[in-house]
Amino acid sequence: MTNPLIYEYLPILVFLLIAVALAAVMVVASWVISPKAPDAEKVSPYECGFEPFEDSRTKFDVRFYLVSILFIIFDLEVAFLFPWAVALGDIGMFGFWSMIVFLGVLTIGFIYEWKKGALEWE
Repeated sequence: MTNPLIYEYLPILVFLLIAVALAAVMVVASWVISPKAPDAEKVSPYECGFEPFEDSRTKFDVRFYLVSILFIIFDLEVAFLFPWAVALGDIGMFGFWSMIVFLGVLTIGFIYEWKKGALEWE
């Protein structure tokens, strides 16, 4: 007794097998065909045409992280403001005040970063 449901998924299985086989063939072919003679120029770090001044694993200043958090705050604000503005007629006053609270929290975060000096560069 055969299951007719398996015949419906057979094209998907064939497609996946072909995709995996094709990916494996491409990886093996690139490994076989590629030149394997790296010289010092090829493996040297490239940075604007000259040797780097120091190691790339140095610690960043905390202000970079604060600016990235600030970017995320405003990115989230924009991502939520557009659908909110589109659906404002349907969500009523509860949706309006919920967004005002959300914007208030984001504004408090912005003021906190401003007071901590995250926006001031030396």
